Amino acid sequence: MNLFLNNPELLAVAYGLASAAVWGAGDFSGGFAAKRGNVYAVVLLSQVTGLVCLLTLALLLEGPLPSARNMLFGALAGLAGVIGILSLYAGLARGRMGVVAPTTAVLSASIPVVVGIVTEGIPPGLVLVGFGLAVTAVWLLSGGGKADGIRRDELGLALLAGLGFSLFFVFIDQLSAGIVFWPLTAARAASVPLLLIFLLSRQWQAAQWQLPNRAVLPIVALSGILDSGGNYFFALATQSGRLDIAAVLSSLYPASTVLLARLILKERLGPRQWLGVGIALVALVLIAI
Repeated sequence: MNLFLNNPELLAVAYGLASAAVWGAGDFSGGFAAKRGNVYAVVLLSQVTGLVCLLTLALLLEGPLPSARNMLFGALAGLAGVIGILSLYAGLARGRMGVVAPTTAVLSASIPVVVGIVTEGIPPGLVLVGFGLAVTAVWLLSGGGKADGIRRDELGLALLAGLGFSLFFVFIDQLSAGIVFWPLTAARAASVPLLLIFLLSRQWQAAQWQLPNRAVLPIVALSGILDSGGNYFFALATQSGRLDIAAVLSSLYPASTVLLARLILKERLGPRQWLGVGIALVALVLIAI
C-alpha cells in the first residue's frame, strides 16, 4: 500500500486499470442485456440506474454540492459521453463494426494523449512506446483489421464518437482533487435527458419502448452500476496522475469485455484479440515502470 501512496503515477496506473476492468465488465453486461431487449432501452435504463447510484453515493459520502466549476465540467463530460455513445451505436448500425469500433477506440485514447503532452509535458520515452503499443492493442481488441478501407459515413461517425469519449476524459480531468461523486452525478443528470430526447426524436412505436424482460433487468442495473464505477476509477486515475496515462489504460476496457465473453459465454478469441492481449500486457509494463 505504501508503494502506491509514495508513487502517485503508479496509483494512477492502478486506478486506470481498474476503470478498464470495470468499464469492460459493464460493456459485457450491457451487451448481454441488449441481446435480450432493445439496445437503446437498455442504455437508457442503465444510465438512470447509474444516476441513482451516483446520487446516493454523493449524498452519503461528499455532503454539500461542490463548486459550480466542478458541476459544470461534470455536466460537460456527461454530454460529451452520451454523444459518443449515440454516435458509436449509429456507426455500428450503419457501418461495419470491424471499422467503426476500433477507429472510435483509438481516437478516444489518442486525443487525451495529445492533450496530456501539451498540458503536462512529454512523458519518458518508454512510456511513449507503451502508449503506442496500448493504442495498437485497443485497435486489435476492438476488432481492427477485419475490413479493408473506410467509408466517409463510417469515418464521420467514428470521429464523432471518438471525440465525444475523448472529451469526456478531458473534462473529467478538470475536476478538483477529492471531488468525484457530485460531478459524476451531474454528468448522468446531463446525459439522461439528452438520451431521452434522442429516443423521442426517433418517433418510435410503443412496442419499441417495451422494457427488457424482468429477468434481464438486474443485468441492466449491473451494467449501469459498473459503468458508473468505471467513471469513478477514471476520475481517481486523473486526480492521481497524468491524463494521458489514465486515458490510455482506461481505453483497454475491450480486453475485459472479450475475456469475460471467453470465460462466461465461451466465445473464442480470434488471433488478433490474443495478440492484442499480449501487446496490452507489454504496454502496461512500459507505462508502469
